Amino acid sequence: MGASNHSNKQKISKVMTRKKIIKIALILIGVSAIIGGGVVYYMFNMPHRDVQATKTDYSLKASAIVNEYFADANKANEKYLDSEGESKVLEVQGVVYDITDDFNNNKVVRLKSDEEKAGVSCTFTAEGNASVANLKKGDVLTVKGVIRSGAAFDSDLDMYEDVIMEKCSLVSK
Repeated sequence: MGASNHSNKQKISKVMTRKKIIKIALILIGVSAIIGGGVVYYMFNMPHRDVQATKTDYSLKASAIVNEYFADANKANEKYLDSEGESKVLEVQGVVYDITDDFNNNKVVRLKSDEEKAGVSCTFTAEGNASVANLKKGDVLTVKGVIRSGAAFDSDLDMYEDVIMEKCSLVSK
């Protein structure tokens, strides 16, 4: 009977150990899920960058930034992007080439002259759409925004790509 008691105690001990391991694992999974959910919630509700309220880092002509990207895209990215890849705030002056709408019904003003191969495509915010309603081709204006991508030549499509700016607004001078 002594051996049977000892065997039962071992079985009970193994069952208790297994239950403890499962309990600890479930607690760790629960805590991880809560922390992960908190991080996702924070990232989702993080305030967006207010480009219009931010100090301008560079003021330049549309043709100048396009030419910088054509000359050396890496050097231009080093100049106009910070160490984390976020665009610095730019004010770009140019001549209105055309005005279109994007898929979100935001105005896109393209700054470019007829002689240039590429220009600067400026996507306005929903709040800024009204400010460009009365613009027409040939108007000279200054736009404040951030770069999404630089100018380039796409050899597959045999076409030039514009510098693309977003979160744009008109600058009153």
